[in-house]
Amino acid sequence: MPSKLYETGMKIRREVLGDSYVDAAMKNVDAFTREFQELITEYCWGSVWGRPALSRKQRSLNNLCMLAVLNRPHEFKAHVRGALRNGVTVREIQETLMQVAIYCGVPTGVDAFRNAREVLKEEKIDTSSKID
Repeated sequence: MPSKLYETGMKIRREVLGDSYVDAAMKNVDAFTREFQELITEYCWGSVWGRPALSRKQRSLNNLCMLAVLNRPHEFKAHVRGALRNGVTVREIQETLMQVAIYCGVPTGVDAFRNAREVLKEEKIDTSSKID
């Protein structure tokens, strides 16, 4: 029986990453990964993302920075989508990645921009004209 923290975490996880992403992750759960999925759902999503001091928008921006620097493109792309769901604008993503490039290295920024652009294209967000 799932704990309250797990239920809270799963709700937040679905709201941020989307049902299709979470369903795909949960579909692949087996005896080896079950406890890991429970851990990240309870503690990452329920305990940390469920804290009220930072908005989901701020948490998304933080994650974009960290995941870009850690060079985790799969998770980075998932969190670009999550950031958009959390109200982060394309301009805010752009500015965040500019700061990542300056503080963490231009090659990191190049990859982050490339990966973010792929997501924006998949989400049918036009980046060919002025970004507000």
